[in-house]
Amino acid sequence: MTFEEIKKNQSIKTYITRADESLKALGFTEHSFAHVGMVAENAKYILQTLGYSQKDVELVQIAAYLHDIGNLVNRIDHSQSGAVMAFRILDNLNMEAEDIATIVTAIGNHDEGTGVAVNPVAAALIIADKSDVRRSRVRNTDKSTFDIHDRVNYSVKKSILKINDEHTLIKLKLSVDTKYGSIMDYFEIFINRMIMCRKAAECLGLQFKLIINEQQVI
Repeated sequence: MTFEEIKKNQSIKTYITRADESLKALGFTEHSFAHVGMVAENAKYILQTLGYSQKDVELVQIAAYLHDIGNLVNRIDHSQSGAVMAFRILDNLNMEAEDIATIVTAIGNHDEGTGVAVNPVAAALIIADKSDVRRSRVRNTDKSTFDIHDRVNYSVKKSILKINDEHTLIKLKLSVDTKYGSIMDYFEIFINRMIMCRKAAECLGLQFKLIINEQQVI
């Protein structure tokens, strides 16, 4: 079972679409194909750059694509419900048990509060997911009614995730327009996610650095 096959699966497309519709109704930022696609691309970049096997790269892309389907059930504990959903989907597609186990573990551990970088695939998924902060995720078109999540995401004009040539550091570099959201706003809602990224980076043998407007803050 390949990543490309997973992306073409109509049932999976439906689950991602409907999960995002639920989040939209609740006022959350975009969690649809743009998000899971970017997370898959960044997770692939992390493991490829660090020299992990093509199989691991394939598995992390699948985990990334499926990681938010639990929002179809409920936003609360969506990583756990998503892991259970992914297990059933992949088992029905006759994926090998060892590969299912890796993917389910990564999905079940991707959310802050309960998630832990228990293996490299989970670690790459955590970093890729938590680093997807961007203006285009904001759905609210009325800036006067932005909540803090809208303000923070809308304020990020540019986001770059980069591993250095020595493979010792992974940096998340953000360009933030403080007209819409302050750096303190960012930390108010993302500090736990950044701590999670730091621990995930350590699992991969890296240091995590957060740089906002050319200033290192973590």
